[in-house]
Amino acid sequence: MDIEKAIAQLTLARKVRLLTGSALFALWPEPEIGLARLKMSDGPTGVRGDELRGGRIACVLPNATLLAQHWDLALAREVGDVLADEAAAQQVHVLLGPTINLHRSPLGGRLFEAYSEDPLLTGALAAAYVQALQDKGIAATPKHYVANESETERRTASMAVDAKALRELYLLPFEIVVEDAAPWAIMAAYNNVNGVPATEHAELLEGVLKGEWGFDGLVMSDWFATSSTAASANGGLDLAMPGPGGPWEDKLVAAVEAGEVAESTIDDHVRRLLRLAERVDAFGERSWPTGLPAPDSSERRGQLRRFAAGGMTVLTNSGVLPLNAGRVTLIGRHAVDTVAQGGGSAGLRPPHVISIADGLTAALGDRVSVVDGVEVRLRHTAPGAGVLRDIRATTFDASGAVLATRQLDVAELAAYGGWAQGAAAIEVSAEVVLDEPARLLVGVRGFGRWTLDVAGEEHNTRLAWADGIVEEALLKPPFWTTEATLAPGDRITARVREAAALVGLITQPVPRPPADAIGAAVRAAREADVAVVVVGLTDEQETEGFDKTTLALPGEQDALVAAVAAAAPRTVVVVNAATPVLMPWLSQVDAVLWAGLPGQEAGDAVAAALLGHIEPAGRLVTTFPRNDDVLPVVPADGELPYSEGTAIGYRGATDPLFWFGHGLGYTTWSYGSAHLSTVDGAIGFVSVALTNTGERPGREVVQIYLRPSDEPVRLIGWAVADLAAGESTLVEVACSPRVQRVWQDGWQPLTGGEVLIARGLGDVRVTLPADQE
Repeated sequence: MDIEKAIAQLTLARKVRLLTGSALFALWPEPEIGLARLKMSDGPTGVRGDELRGGRIACVLPNATLLAQHWDLALAREVGDVLADEAAAQQVHVLLGPTINLHRSPLGGRLFEAYSEDPLLTGALAAAYVQALQDKGIAATPKHYVANESETERRTASMAVDAKALRELYLLPFEIVVEDAAPWAIMAAYNNVNGVPATEHAELLEGVLKGEWGFDGLVMSDWFATSSTAASANGGLDLAMPGPGGPWEDKLVAAVEAGEVAESTIDDHVRRLLRLAERVDAFGERSWPTGLPAPDSSERRGQLRRFAAGGMTVLTNSGVLPLNAGRVTLIGRHAVDTVAQGGGSAGLRPPHVISIADGLTAALGDRVSVVDGVEVRLRHTAPGAGVLRDIRATTFDASGAVLATRQLDVAELAAYGGWAQGAAAIEVSAEVVLDEPARLLVGVRGFGRWTLDVAGEEHNTRLAWADGIVEEALLKPPFWTTEATLAPGDRITARVREAAALVGLITQPVPRPPADAIGAAVRAAREADVAVVVVGLTDEQETEGFDKTTLALPGEQDALVAAVAAAAPRTVVVVNAATPVLMPWLSQVDAVLWAGLPGQEAGDAVAAALLGHIEPAGRLVTTFPRNDDVLPVVPADGELPYSEGTAIGYRGATDPLFWFGHGLGYTTWSYGSAHLSTVDGAIGFVSVALTNTGERPGREVVQIYLRPSDEPVRLIGWAVADLAAGESTLVEVACSPRVQRVWQDGWQPLTGGEVLIARGLGDVRVTLPADQE
């Protein structure tokens, strides 16, 4: 494809038209130059497609932190390979991921979607993911450039971060992925950086990204992030998403004609867009592969189970794990309603989600008894199979004529960004699944004017969208409920007008008081040999658009664990969450398994980890604090100071609950003699003798840290070793020069200090002088 010739063929208006999306997740075709429509999809851990809710069924992988807990570049490449196949199956050219912002504060709501608190680990994993994705012709889009570590006021807040922290921490994952994997696109963030919107930050986009690092791909905005015309076009943004509409289009043509933007600048943006199109084979008809594994195929299920179980982390264990008990009582709402994925743009429609109750019961049969736990949500989720059946949605025009009807898996849909967009009214209807009459909590969720018919009884309500905040409409829609007695075969029908974003039904049992739920759990625990209590967070805490206000588990889950631990002979806690939680009951229980958000195979993966069928060999990628005294995420007067500098996570920790890199696995390890060598003045390699001293095969992650004399400690390398029981080997770890430097009016080398060889910073096994050869 002769890109320069194609640019020369287009008028200014035709060129500018290409620089705004044609739809929520698509770009304009241009027949004059043979350019086909490009399709994009959200999905760091799954390919959602072009609908916000209820789109095509797709694999739901474990969340990014759970995948990162493998510390395994080969697995990151395998993840990219799976996602490339998933994208090709939906004819998606561009995947909007990976997310490579850092875990600055554990209160960040979107951390589940990002790899870790460490820039080297994040960048290396992202580079492997990007390489695998693009090797199959699917563009990756590392995001969100840059300093988008929290969600509160994300569209307007300015991150006040000094050059040293920006270079050494927040830019570094992007630098690594650009230089090592050459992504074909990068997404600019919502937030401002030091007072300048990320979408028009010429110093960072033109100066650092495109200039200093030589990035030759396309820079797109986050969705609706672009707020200017000339400033963003001149500042380095190449594509304003989504469309049609927005601040470019005719306004950008006018800016060029007024001399505010040079046409050569437009040509560079178009050049980068056409280069992306050429790379994803979007000139003419791309030949898409066929016969790819289905999301529920045995091949995919086995992969996803291994991805999830192998990344789970044993935080504590007095010997009760792997489980080998006669009678097991499984307790908790997360056991029966396991959370597979986080909220927001990362969410998609899975073929199934295996609950932990189903997974452990399938493995152990009648040795398992299951008891529901306390309530864990303040809001209500959309009911699906098992609660409702024959779920139908119908859209109507202003005259009342039917526009379309669809069967749904769950009783919710997007009124924006999908097939129902533009309808004057939307109706959702379903039959309740009951064996006998029961008292249920029923209602509606989502902005609009509602009429609800519950078995012939009509209710009317209006849920107002006062502030017009998109995140609130999509991720925290208001709801209205009432109690009603329903019989088998009864239907619930709701119709909404003036809908915004997300709408759906609410149908669930009337919640039990916490004391009743805890009492039932305690009685069951007394009869068991081991009680397994599953606790966790939900997409109310782990979501795009909102940050957390506390690290405490929601509801009365802490009280549930404490009561069960006091009653059961032995207690194991499984935490179904991606990001740190407080554990006031830690000393009372016998083991804690950190399960993350395990994706569609959640229950089978947790069962495999608990029983030792797959070793949960994960190592933490975030430092776990002991309390809520952590870095803030809420801006003050529109600004969030990164006043801690480079001292985030383990770099600034003194006595955390669990250190970055911690993880016990199911065996023990001995470290022997060690040696380091230098390359060009930096530590190049560290070698150490390693022995599996346990009775089981296992995987170790040998971690190398540099502790300079006057700078925070930092990870400089790691290696994964799989050894049989009793086996020994010499592990050689390559160390990165990128983290053996500091930013002081340019890069300066770090010298001196000591090298730590560790199983996490809480378990240092060998210390060497950094200048020892």
